[in-house]
Amino acid sequence: MIAATSTSIAWIILLLAIGGWILYGIFNLRKGRAEVGSEQYLAANRKPYYDDEELEGPRLERVQLLGLVFLVIITISLPLYWILEPNRQAEAQFGFEKRFVKWGSKLFASTADGGYNCAGCHGGMKAGGGVAAFAVTDPKTGEVKSVNWSAPALNTINYRFSEDEVRFILNYGRPFSPMSAWGTVGGGPLTDQAVTTLIDYMKSIQIPQAGCTETRAYYDPTCDSGSLPEENNKEIMDEATRLVDTGVYGSIGEALFNLDLHGGAYNCARCHTKGWTYGDPQATGGGAFGPNLTGGSSVRQFPNQADMISFIKNGSEYGKRYGEQGQGSGRMPAFGQMFTDEQIKLIVEYVRGL
Repeated sequence: MIAATSTSIAWIILLLAIGGWILYGIFNLRKGRAEVGSEQYLAANRKPYYDDEELEGPRLERVQLLGLVFLVIITISLPLYWILEPNRQAEAQFGFEKRFVKWGSKLFASTADGGYNCAGCHGGMKAGGGVAAFAVTDPKTGEVKSVNWSAPALNTINYRFSEDEVRFILNYGRPFSPMSAWGTVGGGPLTDQAVTTLIDYMKSIQIPQAGCTETRAYYDPTCDSGSLPEENNKEIMDEATRLVDTGVYGSIGEALFNLDLHGGAYNCARCHTKGWTYGDPQATGGGAFGPNLTGGSSVRQFPNQADMISFIKNGSEYGKRYGEQGQGSGRMPAFGQMFTDEQIKLIVEYVRGL
């Protein structure tokens, strides 16, 4: 609003300046006099000028007054500009972001709507999880079969990945999955600018964080204390409890590990259990996109349970060592804002018993 006010003030000053010059021109044209007996206009250096009394009296006073008026304008406008400029720049940036979101939404849209069909796999424009057609090959028999791959929800992707990680995934895709490379650097069709607008759109559809000092309509990476709202966390626990009560799983930790909710955006089995994403799960935690967690490997990697909890909360960083002999690839999401500390502890206890 302040930015709009400063723009209005700038327009008023501009119009006043233009109007002043127009009046000045009209005034001077009307004062011009034709030379008697000639069709030539009287040259400025031939017409009688003001006498000393006029020059040093009313004329001088008018010029001084005009100078004073302009000095007042400068004195007021410069500090006003200095005060309003930061907000104007912020509003301008917000305007650019809104345009980027709009452009990104067009890229995200389905093919029928002229987009690149992100919505077709990830569950519509709000990206709450969907299904993607894919073909998998059995490494032993070579048999190829069509499957329905569970595409994860993207309205929580910034809870799990940083912006740089999201950009990397968009640019280079996910190997051995329907997620292909979309950035030109990875062989895809989208320029770096297009990828940026797509990221901005995904920010705009994130579930608003709870626990931040200021509630925002999008994910705020500066809010370390932010987490999924209570109603979303309740949905996770209600589903986990239902799976335990119906005998599908033996504990809440096991249910959370295997939770089939919103394309597996909330679980571990999606990456650590082969076949989970297309409805043909094999050994639980036996390894797929993520490493094998069975046979006590997680205990050997993290002798101290607290270190494993911290790793799951914060995820892996590219090139940074973790645990006893791990090397970060940047592919392990951070779940500290997706799950509560108690839920992560239950998952860790289950995994360490595999």
